Amino acid sequence: MKKEHSLLLGAHMSIAGGIDKAIERGESIGCTAIQIFTKSNRQWRAKELSDEEITAFKQAWKNSSIASVVVHASYLLNIGSSDPDLEKKSLEALKVEFQRCADLGIPYLVLHPGSSTTGDEKSCLAKISKNIDKLLGHIPDGTLLLETMAGQGSQVGYTFEQLAEIIKHADHKKRIGVCIDTCHLLAAGYDFRTEKTYHEMWKHFDATIGIHKLKAIHINDSHKDLGSRVDRHADIGKGKVGLEGFKLLLNDPTLFDVPKILETPRAELADYKKNMDVLKGLLSKKTGDLLDIKK
Repeated sequence: MKKEHSLLLGAHMSIAGGIDKAIERGESIGCTAIQIFTKSNRQWRAKELSDEEITAFKQAWKNSSIASVVVHASYLLNIGSSDPDLEKKSLEALKVEFQRCADLGIPYLVLHPGSSTTGDEKSCLAKISKNIDKLLGHIPDGTLLLETMAGQGSQVGYTFEQLAEIIKHADHKKRIGVCIDTCHLLAAGYDFRTEKTYHEMWKHFDATIGIHKLKAIHINDSHKDLGSRVDRHADIGKGKVGLEGFKLLLNDPTLFDVPKILETPRAELADYKKNMDVLKGLLSKKTGDLLDIKK
């Protein structure tokens, strides 16, 4: 009998030496899902991908056990900025990021929604929505995933309502999804560490945004506690989320087909492997059987 689901678990992989190397690195520690940057995340510009680079990546992916690849956009982008120059620069850079995803055959691009530099969050959300429409109107393929933020500084997108507001006013709603970050969720005030609060949170998410919009999960513990609005990732089980919240998440059938990607502090393969092993250890026998996991 063909299994209906598989465990989509992995981590953010370096593209040093070539984008195809991210696939090799992910496979070396047993990833079935990975996230990458397609360029330096700290630079605005990047040289165009060559046909050779694109072919090498696609071939490596095709021949691997990696089922899902997600791209994260540069941290420099702020399409909600009140600075017209930064807004324009961010929008142009985001268009390039989308094109690179299309070239590589990657369907999802994760974006930090933006920051309200004037303190006017409502106007910032409206601007983000308008700019997403402007972008998607010129890009035929791909889905933009808005990441849930911690609410640090002038960030927007730290409540489900704010993300819903962005989506609500966009014409291209079907091409906008959400990537939750477990560290950010806790820091923003969403408690999912007990069975009761876990189910309450997802009920709220579904009523506000829609569970069908959830396309990726960044799976990280948090150094800071509930409602701190401080974005500081920790290893799984070593922070304020604790193991119970991750156990609930890993064994939730609703989330089986959503890729879960580690962004824990030390981005070394051995550290990612340790965190993946901790997460796999939280799988129940029932979940393990459903996902055909050999523990």
